[in-house]
Amino acid sequence: MDKTDKFRKIEQELLDTYKKKNSDYGDSFSDTFKKFGIVSAATRISDKSNRLSNLIKNQKFPNYESVTDTLRDMASYCIMTLVELDND
Repeated sequence: MDKTDKFRKIEQELLDTYKKKNSDYGDSFSDTFKKFGIVSAATRISDKSNRLSNLIKNQKFPNYESVTDTLRDMASYCIMTLVELDND
């Protein structure tokens, strides 16, 4: 599998997760973005960045969160922010 195929696979996984979470929890990110603007997105992305730093710095990788999970979360929040900015 070349890098383009891997990229597409990750994109699809992010989309699948996004759909599942929105189905389970509603569109809470959009609701929060409408209330507080881009600061809400920056806060969530910053939280994930801090988690990534802590995972790397402490070299502790709990069973329930990993570096790859955190990177996927960050990517999703960045994409969701782009969608919200496009909707404004």
